[in-house]
Amino acid sequence: MSKSFDVIVIGGGPGGYVAAIRAAQLGFKTACVEMWRDEDGKGRLGGTCLNVGCIPSKALLESSALYHKAKEEFAVHGISADGLKMDVAAMIGRKAEIVEQLTGGIGQLFQANGIEWIQGKGKLRANKKVEVTTHEGAVESYQAQKGVILAFGSVPVDIPVAKMDGKHIVSSTGALNFSEVPKRLGVIGAGVIGLELGSVWQALGAEVVIFEAMDTFLAVADQQLAKEAARAFKKQGLDIRLGTKVKQALVQDDQEVHVSVEDGSGEQTLVFDKLLVAVGRKPNTSPDLIEGTKVVMDARGFIEVDEHCRTAEDGVFAIGDCVRGPMLAHKAEEEGVMAAEILAEQAGHVRYDIIPSVIYTHPEMAWIGKTEEQLKAEGTDYVKGDFPFAANGRAKAMNAASGFVKILCDKDSDEILGAHIIGPCASEMIHELMVAMEFYAAGEDLARIMHAHPTLSEAVHEAALAVSGAALHKVNPKRK
Repeated sequence: MSKSFDVIVIGGGPGGYVAAIRAAQLGFKTACVEMWRDEDGKGRLGGTCLNVGCIPSKALLESSALYHKAKEEFAVHGISADGLKMDVAAMIGRKAEIVEQLTGGIGQLFQANGIEWIQGKGKLRANKKVEVTTHEGAVESYQAQKGVILAFGSVPVDIPVAKMDGKHIVSSTGALNFSEVPKRLGVIGAGVIGLELGSVWQALGAEVVIFEAMDTFLAVADQQLAKEAARAFKKQGLDIRLGTKVKQALVQDDQEVHVSVEDGSGEQTLVFDKLLVAVGRKPNTSPDLIEGTKVVMDARGFIEVDEHCRTAEDGVFAIGDCVRGPMLAHKAEEEGVMAAEILAEQAGHVRYDIIPSVIYTHPEMAWIGKTEEQLKAEGTDYVKGDFPFAANGRAKAMNAASGFVKILCDKDSDEILGAHIIGPCASEMIHELMVAMEFYAAGEDLARIMHAHPTLSEAVHEAALAVSGAALHKVNPKRK
């Protein structure tokens, strides 16, 4: 006889563990199935994000940024940093400690909320049954009375021309654990992962070359922001080569990677100590995970769901990276909350038009809503206001005065349609704009809200004022 729960969540990443916690808060007897194990065989919650993704990469970004500041920027503050050196082992150890603390914290939250953690690989079966294969090979069966939430997550995309060996040609996981700074690091893909991890090792002294097959840099971002970012990265020494396709990557003598690439000028071969493959991620799904159910999976492995993450199987939801939409931890979390609340017959909901995107490089980039390019393509009449951090007192005092804030508003209604920030603390500042957009605020609403001085957030205030040509700390362009 199978053990019974009200709600069973398959997957313990950001979407899954949050869904489990919310379900338990709503009074459901809840279980979460998670198969992740570390090298020592210890089970871990948190999925890719906490173990080998968002959290460890941000730890390394912080460490490398501090090293870079000490080396390149402290002098302007009158601080001497002679004899500066980087202990890579200590940096990696600090990262591991942070991961240990946060993943362990989820386990404590599970205990506090009465959630049972079932360690093993979970598969959905008909009638809300969940089959779990333990690490020891035993097969166990569980029954969900109310519902099942699928949070399978995603895995790095592998490409035939650069087969990852985990040592010389690596995924993001490998690039988070280099034992020393590579002299030359090649990166395939100029997306979020490639830029962030390329920035880490470049700041620590590696010569980094990033190959991007597309001709446009950061095509998903507003192109004014993308151009500003490209200038900043070039100044830092990142070599980003657009319109460049990797034809073959081969490890020679177990020491170096020979990478053949093709661009507008022809083919050439470059040699690296390490090669990071960062061409994206794909759903961590396969047909056997949903065998015998009505759940539908498309040709790319995404599980088909409606706007509330319901699958075709009654009482079964799917969330996060294994469904449509951006592969972002915060999107997965909110979908997990939505699914749990709908199972409790509440009005769970996610606004997919205002999901913030962030790239945690230096400078940081963050945006929400529409880009100028999208508004033009739609034929939407809009006005924009922007403000440079170069005119912001706090940014100047921080020696971080590059970048800007840009706000896009509907020309007639003044509703904020998009916001784009590149500069210091962009990842934190974007949320003021998100709150405004959640409540369908107008540019004038932000313009009339007092902001403390001196703060970085004054740049948001000034950009909102600039929408109507009323910025106070820059010259407003003449309106046609």
